[in-house]
Amino acid sequence: MYNLLIGGAAGQGIETTAAMLEKALKRSGYSVFTSRDFMSRVRGGHNFSLIRFGQKQVLSHSEKLDGIIALDQQTADIHTEQLEPDGFILCDTGIQAEDSRAIKVPLNETAKALGNSKVSNSVALGAILKLFGEGLDITEKILPEFLDDKYIEVNQKAIAAGYEAVKMRYTREAGAFQDCMILSGSNAIALGAITAGLKVYTAYPMSPATAIMVYLASKGKEAGVMVEQAEDEIAAINMAIGASFAGARAMTGTSGGGFSLMVEALGLAGIAEIPLVVVNVQRPGPATGLPTRTEQSDLKFMISASQGEFPRMVLAPKNHTDAFYQTVRAFDIAERYQMPVLILADQYLGDASATVETFDLTKVNVADPMSGVDGEYKRYQYTESGISPRLIPGKSEHLVAIDSDEHDEYGKITESAEVRTNMVNKRMRKLDELRKELIEPDFLGPDDFDILLVGWGSMFGPLSEAVDLLNEQSGGKYAALVFGDVHPLPTARLQEKAKKAKRMIDVEQNATGQLAGLIRETTGITFDQSILKYDGRQMTGEAIADRILGGE
Repeated sequence: MYNLLIGGAAGQGIETTAAMLEKALKRSGYSVFTSRDFMSRVRGGHNFSLIRFGQKQVLSHSEKLDGIIALDQQTADIHTEQLEPDGFILCDTGIQAEDSRAIKVPLNETAKALGNSKVSNSVALGAILKLFGEGLDITEKILPEFLDDKYIEVNQKAIAAGYEAVKMRYTREAGAFQDCMILSGSNAIALGAITAGLKVYTAYPMSPATAIMVYLASKGKEAGVMVEQAEDEIAAINMAIGASFAGARAMTGTSGGGFSLMVEALGLAGIAEIPLVVVNVQRPGPATGLPTRTEQSDLKFMISASQGEFPRMVLAPKNHTDAFYQTVRAFDIAERYQMPVLILADQYLGDASATVETFDLTKVNVADPMSGVDGEYKRYQYTESGISPRLIPGKSEHLVAIDSDEHDEYGKITESAEVRTNMVNKRMRKLDELRKELIEPDFLGPDDFDILLVGWGSMFGPLSEAVDLLNEQSGGKYAALVFGDVHPLPTARLQEKAKKAKRMIDVEQNATGQLAGLIRETTGITFDQSILKYDGRQMTGEAIADRILGGE
């Protein structure tokens, strides 16, 4: 397993370099996982990408570095202490790096000689390919995917110059991931929505959720999806609700601040029983918080958002593959149960890219619950399941009513105490049905464990690695549960494993242990310890293991 860091200032081509390198590595057969750390500015600042790759499936990043590609002085100054003893620092000859591990290449001088000072990053890319024993031919197919035709030749020359400037350092190991896809979590969500039959996507740009809208807009014509950039998040969710009422599968996406503006309309979808999928790609709050960083602090907000009580489901994708399938499932549940389904991702998952196996479309299905009505149509008819008949306006001779006030079975406004009680009970009965199809949390580790770690969503990768490291290094018996369905909360496997555990540790990216609180509220199960991180940077498996073994 190798860990590389490419760092520099915004505008130096870090993102393009990382994207081309990860694609080249994947095509050579490596499993790749790339996380991105960048500041909320157009130019300047300190940004970097961490590329981890190897022969085995890579599920998360590492902060222990085998190589640093420093495109500026700040990168060398900040990250050299993370470098392994046998690692390297690839940098320009003008960078002050008094370290025996430094490999200095005239990146900037070579770029200027080629007539384009902006291709120094391509010189560095060529050097990295040589260090890891890759062939130059691999870039011939990759460059056209990232660059306009007029820039391809100069970048090819830059890559070739960097390739010739260094000697091969590592022997290439064969991999088995050539036929996998490489994509970001946000793109996986977008692809899941398209597969589910998405027809309308409405949003107002807000980091880190904007990537979903950008991808859908790029594929909109081809996929038959209308993408609308609304004037704000209030308009975005109301447009999506209107589209769904009219019969189109609809989704809206934002981050926590934008979701704050959506909550009243979320209640409209709840009381009007309109299918709706909402994506929240979390970042730290409150207010503007850290726009380009990660956190898991919106869990309780998503579960309780909007006034009053109504059924909803909250799903937290655990990895890139799960993001695709859970998005399809979100549409299916929204359609069948006629309620909002909320997808709770985060910046780490959304912006990170990873190799994933080609999605199996035979595993996905979205129900079409529309049904004909014989005779009288009661849109909100009392039923044992809580799910009422639903027709689309203009598709039948019936009057299709909707109301944001409390209403009777026909959709007419009422203030009857009896009708109010019956209607609330009808809606909440949907959760009784939904609980029957909840997905239990993933269990990681040996069955004969002593210590159980518990997390949710994007903690899947770090917890997977932490369990392996803890069992290798300590001689102890560690396991983990990672939740994807978080509301309603599946409890059968949790209660089973909790009975076996001698100690339970909550691991989350927030300050208050929100999942632990939810588990305590739902089951009465409490934790012996919490490992929490809320500085905007994702925990690694190594850091989790170190904190546990260090007695924190």
